[in-house]
Amino acid sequence: MTTPRHDPATLTGLARDLCRAAGLDAAKSEAVAVTLVEADLLGHATHGLALLPRYLDDATSGGMARDGEPEVVRDRGATLTWNGRRLPGPWLVHKALDVALERAVTYGTCSVAIGDSHHIGCLAAYLTRATERGFMLVLSSSASAAAAVAPFGGITGVLAPDPVAAGIPTDGDPLLMDVSASITTINMAGQLQKAGVQYAHPWVQDAAGNPSTDPAVLAQGGTLLPAGGLDHGQKGYAWALMNEALTQGLSGYGRADKPTGWTASVLLQVYDPEAFAGQAAFLRQTSHTAAACRAATPRPGVSRVRLPGESGLAHRRAALKDGLALSPAILAGLRGAAAKLGVVMPA
Repeated sequence: MTTPRHDPATLTGLARDLCRAAGLDAAKSEAVAVTLVEADLLGHATHGLALLPRYLDDATSGGMARDGEPEVVRDRGATLTWNGRRLPGPWLVHKALDVALERAVTYGTCSVAIGDSHHIGCLAAYLTRATERGFMLVLSSSASAAAAVAPFGGITGVLAPDPVAAGIPTDGDPLLMDVSASITTINMAGQLQKAGVQYAHPWVQDAAGNPSTDPAVLAQGGTLLPAGGLDHGQKGYAWALMNEALTQGLSGYGRADKPTGWTASVLLQVYDPEAFAGQAAFLRQTSHTAAACRAATPRPGVSRVRLPGESGLAHRRAALKDGLALSPAILAGLRGAAAKLGVVMPA
């Protein structure tokens, strides 16, 4: 049976129309639509259009602010802090990236901290905007209302998955990495539970601290394990603490404020290699290391060593050429949202 494939531009248009019907203006609708479809193009199906029905519900219920601008908390040129006022996360991040890309030309680097943003989606979806200009982008996010990850050695949920992404230019394709300080994510757990599927390895623990492959334990007081699991979870634990300091600490908004709902704290950092040792020196180093990794002898059972972002970019090229495949569950969610908002689904 052939899997149906969809035109990415048509999907972007549908997502844009749904956002407009939910009350977002044109710029915010465009940012959300483009970002979610880009996530699907890169193969991040849990953080693409699968998220749109929840975004729309928040927009219509008041969980997401639909109008206005972020509040400037502090601006010192190379550093900028906003209160995101729970505005759409993709729009805030793209807006911050516009500013950071411009200011990095002057300062060599620019960091933008955003407190109380709505969910920002897939971090990898933003990276090529910087790498296409020869800049490096590091993007960190934390959900300060979420407490699904236990600190290493504990069974109480305290932290969030705390992802960080980086886009690194080379003389070929950029390196694109998007990884979390927990072994798995809340969205993945939810999707597996709906599908009745277990994890391949014990990536969660139940309420008593016993390792488990069952995502359903999260609804029974269980927690996600930090990256490294029961063996080396102190690494993911430390990473999460650093991430929450960078995002919540620098933005000034986080767990101490006892937030509720779908909120995110963000730190976006852009680097212009020309302001450091120079673009040529930067590319010489990153390209050499990338080539060395590709040339490394693979372990038994592995055909070759891949680089971060390689499979995502290949997935993107194929989807742009042949169309984007979406799971029946994602399509059902889009149809349900369209019916609710009175938007006609494209053929």
